[in-house]
Order: sequence, then structure tokens, then C-alpha cells
Amino acid sequence: MQSAWFGKAALPVFSVPVLITLFVAVVLAAGLTFGIVKFLDRLRKVDAENMARQIIERAEHEAGNKKKEAELAIKERELASKTASDRELSKSRDELRERERSLDKRQEVLSQQDDDLRKQTKMVEANQRRLSERMEDANRRHEELGKSLEMQRQALHSISGLSPGEASKRLLDALEQELSQEMGSIIMRHEKRAAEMVEQKSRDILLTAIQRYAAAHTAESTTSTVDIPSDEMKGRIIGREGRNIRTFEKVTGVDVIIDDTPGVVIVSGFDPVRREVARQTLNKLIADGRIHPSRIEEIFNATSKEIEAFIQKKGEEAGQEVNVHGVNPKVLYMLGRLHFRTSYSQNVLRHSIEVAFLSGMLAEMVGLDGDIARRAGLLHDIGKAADHELEGGHPKIGADLLKRHNEKTEIVHAAFGHHDEIITEYPYTMLVATADACSASRPGARRESLERYIKRMEELESIACGFPGVEQAFAIQAGRELRVIASSKDTDDFKAAKICRDIAKAFEEQLTYPGEIKVTVVRESRFQEVAR
Repeated sequence: MQSAWFGKAALPVFSVPVLITLFVAVVLAAGLTFGIVKFLDRLRKVDAENMARQIIERAEHEAGNKKKEAELAIKERELASKTASDRELSKSRDELRERERSLDKRQEVLSQQDDDLRKQTKMVEANQRRLSERMEDANRRHEELGKSLEMQRQALHSISGLSPGEASKRLLDALEQELSQEMGSIIMRHEKRAAEMVEQKSRDILLTAIQRYAAAHTAESTTSTVDIPSDEMKGRIIGREGRNIRTFEKVTGVDVIIDDTPGVVIVSGFDPVRREVARQTLNKLIADGRIHPSRIEEIFNATSKEIEAFIQKKGEEAGQEVNVHGVNPKVLYMLGRLHFRTSYSQNVLRHSIEVAFLSGMLAEMVGLDGDIARRAGLLHDIGKAADHELEGGHPKIGADLLKRHNEKTEIVHAAFGHHDEIITEYPYTMLVATADACSASRPGARRESLERYIKRMEELESIACGFPGVEQAFAIQAGRELRVIASSKDTDDFKAAKICRDIAKAFEEQLTYPGEIKVTVVRESRFQEVAR
């Protein structure tokens, strides 16, 4: 090998054999590479054919399995269907056999019934023959009896001398008289028994209701007095030339009585609410010490607002106490005014609450609605809150007031008729009237001053002694009963009974009293009447 340099670079120079050798090596390498590639392609093709063959075989195997499964399922369904068909067929056969047996039994029963019917037919025919014979015999006897009765009737007519119509009339009259007497005695006996039962039952109901209602009973004073620290305060109340007392009476609408009684000033007014406002106003003025016309008006206005709020609160408390809801606020305000109203020294608001409880308990005992009865009892005297301002008695005023505020008919009529106009179609009115009488006439409910009490007792005794034949009269039981001793010489039993009745009527016409007064006239016999 030789190398030659030309210029700056020198390239190696190969000989021809070397080049040939390199060319042959390259050709052999290319041929070998081509052969290897061909061989690898052939191997891949063989592998792909093997894989395809395996996939085909697997698919054919799976298809065969599915075909076998499908054939097996078809055979199972065919077998199940055949089994069900066999079962239904067997059931149908059993039903047919059962029906055949039932038909056979029915056939036997029908045959038996046919035999029984033949026997009964024969028995009926025999009975008809015997019945015909008996009917012929009965007709023959009836004809004979008719002839005998006709002969007897003719004999009776000839003996008594009465026609058939007259005899029948006399017989019917006697029978009617006998039946009317017997019916009257039965009616009287039942009425007496019913009256005894009703009286006993009503007494038990009233006693139970009164015993169940237990509450503290208070009586309010009817006199409004104001205590003053000294008599010098009277001059300050009167003011210079009487301007303070004139302003006070003009603003409050009451009269102020200042006399020689030490330490007391009396407030007099027809309206109990105005009287209470005036009393509290005067107390505040005395406590404040500043008494002049402008201060009087200022204290009066403030006290009026306080009293109005107090009245509304009292009305709401009364409704809550007896569990009566949904009452109009104006009606509750009028109800609260009853706190300042008294009747025979009995606080009317407490009396209304007591009547509400008693009415509710009585209603529940006799099977009526206790809520309606309590509402009617609470509002029955609502007219007394306005009877000083309107004309008419408190029942009518109260009924009009409740009607204007959309109360129920039962509630309105209970307020209107709890004293006089009691109608049985409204049972709640009667219950309220009963509860009102119980509340007003119980001992301790109403009190009087000693002078008024003595005067009332003397009035009772003097009225009774004014009747001829009365020797003595004694008022007992706080004026709720009068014992009269009649002369046995001047009166007999009938006159004594008339005296008893006349005395009761005189009390009703001449006196005003709560509850009732029982009059007892004592002679050889006793007679009682009740003045209601």
C-alpha cells in the first residue's frame, strides 16, 4: 500500500483486489439481510395463520357449545311445558271427577227430595181432606151458634127493652169511662214518678256543680272614700273660692262631699268607673300636694288612661280564667267595667265568672256544650256595664250589645232572658238563669249594711202582718224565708193557703230582692209558696 499527498490533503489509495473484496462483502451482506427479512416475514405469516386458525377453531367450539346450550334450553322448555300441560290436564281431570261426584250427590239428593215431595203431597192431600171435613163441621157449628146467639139476643132485647144500637152505645160508654179512669191514673202515676225523678236529678246536678266550683268569694264595698292626712288638706282641695273642687267635679263628673268627718273625703258618683277614676285622681293629687285646675286635668287624663288599660286587662283575664276565647275586644272592655260594678255588694265581674263556671259544669252534666254555656254565663250581665248610659234594663242592653258584636243566638238570648224571658228552645238560657240564681242566693254572696238589713227584715214582717188573720210574722234565713202564724179561730185551711199566696204576691210586687223568698204559713196545717 502506498499513500500519496496532493497539496494539503492526502487520501489513501486502495488496490483493486481490496475493492473487489469489499464489493463482494457488501453484496453478500445485502443478500443475507434480504434473506433474513424474507425468513422473518415467512415466520410472521406462519404465526398469523396459526393464530387465525386457533381463533376459527375457538369460535367454532364456542358456536358448538352455544348450539348445544340452546338445544338443551329448548328441550328443558319443552319438558317444562309438557309438565305444566300434564299438571293442568291432571287438575282438569280431578275437577271433572269432583264435578261428577258432586253431580252424583245432587242427583241422589234430588231423588231423595222427589221421594219426600211425593210423601208430603200425599200427606197434604190427607190433611186437606181432614181440613175440609173440619171446616164443614165448623161451618155447621157456626150456623148453630149464630142461631143460638140470635135467639139469645132476641131474648135479651125482649127482657131489657133496648134496641141493638142503644145496647152497643151503653156498652161502649161504660168501656170508655173505665178506660179513661184507668188511663188517667196511669198518667198521674207516671207524671208523679217523673216529677220525683226530675226533681231529685236536678237537685243532684246543682249540688254537684256547686260543690265542684270552689272559689274565694269577695264582696266589694259600694262606698268610695279618700283618706286625707289632715283637715288642712280639705281647704286645699276646695281651693280659693272653691275653684279646685269645682274644676275637679266638672272634669271627673262626680260629686265631692266634704263634711265634718275627720280624715275622710267622700266621692259620690252614679257611674262606678267614673267614681274610681275620681278616687284615684284625688289620691294622686293629695300625694303630689300640688292641687290646682291644670294639675287636676293632667292627673285626671293620666288616671283615665290607666283605668282604661286596667279595665281591658280585667276583661281579658276574666276570659282566660273561664277559658273563653275569641271575644270582641270591645265586649272584653265592657266586661272589665263590671269589676267596678256591684249588685247588693256582690262584685258583678266575680259573679259573672262564677256563673260561667257553674253554667259550664251544668251543661256538661246534662250533655250540652260546656264552652257555649261558659261563654253565655260570662257575658249574661254585660248590660250592667252600660245600663247607666242607655235606657232599658240590663238584659235588653246586654242582648243588643252582644248582637251588634256577632255573638251566637244562644249567647244573646241568655243575656236577654236569664231573668224573665226564659224560652225552653234555648236550653243555655235556662242553665244560665239557674247558675245566676245559685250564685246570687248562696249564703255570703251578697251583703248589706246593718241598717238596710234590719229595714228589709221589718218590711217583710210588716207586709205579712198587714193581712187579716195573721197574728205574728218572723223573717229568718237572712230574709230568704218568712214564717207566718195565722189565727186558728179567724182562718181555716183554705184561708191560710190564700194568705200564703197573697203574701208571696205582695213581696213580688212591692219589694226588690235577690234570689227568692219562701213564705210558710203555720196554722193547724202548713202551706208554702215561693215568691220568684
